[in-house]
Amino acid sequence: MTHPGREIPDGLARYAALDQRLLAAVRPIRILPTVAWPASLEDRMIDDYAAGRLALPDVRYVAPDLSAARAELAAIEREAGRDDPLGDYLCRTAESWRIAAEMLQAVGTAGVTAPSIVLYGHPGDPIPGSGRSNLDAARYFVDLADELGADLLADEHVDPVPAEALRDDLAQTLDAFFGAGVISVEVDPELTAKAAAGATRIRLRAGTAFTGYDRHQLLAHEAYVHSLTALNGRAQPLLASLARTSPRVTATQEGLAVFAELMSGAIDISRLKRISLRILAIDMALRGADFVEVYRFFLERGQSVADSFHSAQRVFRGVPLTGGAVFAKDNVYLSGLLAVHTFFRWALKQRRMDLLRYLFAGKLALHDVLALAPHFESGVLAPPRWLPPWMQHAHGLAGKLAFSLFVNRIHMGRVQADELSLGL
Repeated sequence: MTHPGREIPDGLARYAALDQRLLAAVRPIRILPTVAWPASLEDRMIDDYAAGRLALPDVRYVAPDLSAARAELAAIEREAGRDDPLGDYLCRTAESWRIAAEMLQAVGTAGVTAPSIVLYGHPGDPIPGSGRSNLDAARYFVDLADELGADLLADEHVDPVPAEALRDDLAQTLDAFFGAGVISVEVDPELTAKAAAGATRIRLRAGTAFTGYDRHQLLAHEAYVHSLTALNGRAQPLLASLARTSPRVTATQEGLAVFAELMSGAIDISRLKRISLRILAIDMALRGADFVEVYRFFLERGQSVADSFHSAQRVFRGVPLTGGAVFAKDNVYLSGLLAVHTFFRWALKQRRMDLLRYLFAGKLALHDVLALAPHFESGVLAPPRWLPPWMQHAHGLAGKLAFSLFVNRIHMGRVQADELSLGL
């Protein structure tokens, strides 16, 4: 797909052709639908768990035949090469889809674990620029959330909003931002997640009551990152694959979406705790905890029966429920957030706002933004048409990051109450 009015420069046509082959090859690779549980099973098991009947769910999967896709992706890797940033992008992207295909062909077995960790990381992975791991960060944020009152009632004492009312509200807001009808909002009775977003459609789970925080998060996370980067990617003249989230960019995309919540004030402390608890649960399962043990872990930390079941389910999608195997995708939310936060700090220090804007030009990894910068500068790749509202005010963004950097050095355990009143 080429963007209307744009010509692909001479010498780059082979990359455009490889990109089209890549998109065709990955069409049958459907990661989340392949590992999803039937909604009817979930509803029945949640009723059983609420009644104290904690048996392991009986989940069956159908392994897809992706041998042709894997062969084509391997061929694209060889032909793309790594001599140019564009070839390197295609090679890395094809490789990540090939690993995803291998993972899905092992669905229902412990063979899902290793490739999922290659794609999404391990709780023990080190945080760049730190001597700590993702698991250390998760423990820190759980403790901090408890200290700051993650289990307190929300300060918004308003009635929950039905899915249908939120649909109408979001549609009006998105029409004003993107243009009328660019993104539709639908209520979906089959959706297992609370909400999901594509380039031109946001779905809300039917029968769900939403809060004001939910609305804020949906706009910041789903609409102004996931949908926005997909729409910007669709406008790319050379690499149409920038409109699609490949496995290798998942950490950056989810990290950017959570970072957007942080910068726009849409993340509450309970959500940060939930993200962190999932990493602790992945670590538990890797060390042998079964589905029921992980469910109890979430329940004991304040989640409802249904939320605890869904949280445990996320860890065990596509793998045996007896322990020792995981689907590691939830590792990316915190590790991605920390990496994106560090990238923003670095880019602002280097006065490279251009790099931060490029991050929204499609479904990119942080590595891609740096490697492909010359192609953005030359016009081979298009700048983003849309930027989130919070990205349109660079000075406010820099101020938030600078303030948080300093105050995070204050150790609350050393603060005495009487010190806080000095000089007041």
